[in-house]
Amino acid sequence: MIKPGLILALTPINQEDPILKFGQIIGFASEAIQPGDHVHVHNVACDAFDREYAFSTAVPPPPLPPDELGFFDGYLRRDGRVGTRNYLAVISTVNCSATVCKQILNQFDEEALRPYPNVDGVIAITHRTGCGMAPAGIDRINVKRTLDGFARHCNVFDYLLVGLGCEVNQPNEIIPVEQLTGEVSPPKVLTIQAAGGVKKTVAAGVQMIGDMLEKANACRRTRQPASKIILGTECGGSDGSSGVSANPAVGKAGDQIVAQGGTVILSETPEIYGAEHLLTRRAVDPHVGQKLIDRIRWWEWYVDVFGATINNNPTVGNKEGGLTTIYEKSLCAIAKGGSTSLVDVYEYAEPVIAKGFVVMGTPGYDPVSVTGMVGGGANVVVFTTGRGSVFGCKPVPSIKIASNSTIYRHIE
Repeated sequence: MIKPGLILALTPINQEDPILKFGQIIGFASEAIQPGDHVHVHNVACDAFDREYAFSTAVPPPPLPPDELGFFDGYLRRDGRVGTRNYLAVISTVNCSATVCKQILNQFDEEALRPYPNVDGVIAITHRTGCGMAPAGIDRINVKRTLDGFARHCNVFDYLLVGLGCEVNQPNEIIPVEQLTGEVSPPKVLTIQAAGGVKKTVAAGVQMIGDMLEKANACRRTRQPASKIILGTECGGSDGSSGVSANPAVGKAGDQIVAQGGTVILSETPEIYGAEHLLTRRAVDPHVGQKLIDRIRWWEWYVDVFGATINNNPTVGNKEGGLTTIYEKSLCAIAKGGSTSLVDVYEYAEPVIAKGFVVMGTPGYDPVSVTGMVGGGANVVVFTTGRGSVFGCKPVPSIKIASNSTIYRHIE
């Protein structure tokens, strides 16, 4: 029995011949395949093949102006950005302060926040790094950029940085001094060593967050243009129907956001692999197209260093759902990018300032990928899934879209 989402051969395919889906190569026959045969990992090889990287040869015309402008109720910030939520954040600079951040958070439960109806909550941004890393290495650059992005996110009214004190990732280097502006006042910084230990740091942190609540509660939603939307698009737990239902639907919605003057982010570079040549054609200029190829080449180098292949993705669940190779998965994934021109390519968690359709270089792993887009400024995330996913990413709402009716009915 062939499960829903799996594919059958329509024509005879000789051994080593390319297998096409969506008019593109998704692999090569590892044995002869007859019409009606189940086409999957048992008879498909993910061999390397050359793609023609034509730059800017099929740049779409600018989208037509919308019949009417769209609006949403959001929080206008002093710098002109607009939040979709209104949070306070407690941010650890290093893994050593993560527990303290969580203990501060625990003091602000639903009952404590009841007097502040315009505050969506207090969140703790914690992680497992921040020290034991090269001061100028890529890991530290990414951590600093991500934490900076969360601290200054349009959905965060104000924030508290909590460190140990002796870590590599110092608070005043996460947020450069000239950027220590916050929404209302310079951000508060605590270090456990200077404060006198865990209990004193927690007490001081609770007091600081408590002092922020009244000002945060003074914020009100106002009518804001759809051009202020920065949409992060993600797919996780994908299946064979993701590329024909949920992902194209997100692409269509993204086209409308771009037409309104907003921004749409496509991420997960390893899940663009094998389909990147379709995006380079849409690049507004060859420089943008080359930036995408540079990210592809980096991932080829990275997996080679560890003796792996990019085809280690799809996952077990992806294959159960009908996806056979990374080439097939990528063709499904890029459907989230709609049909407008590719205007820029960003590094992980780099601030996204362009309007239109962009790509961000992130891993092919949902939590890390979404974290990068939020760090880059996404104020809404749309997350498609065919197998089911429960991932969310405060301070940003994550809208889940099922690719098939079965999973929609099964998972609430």
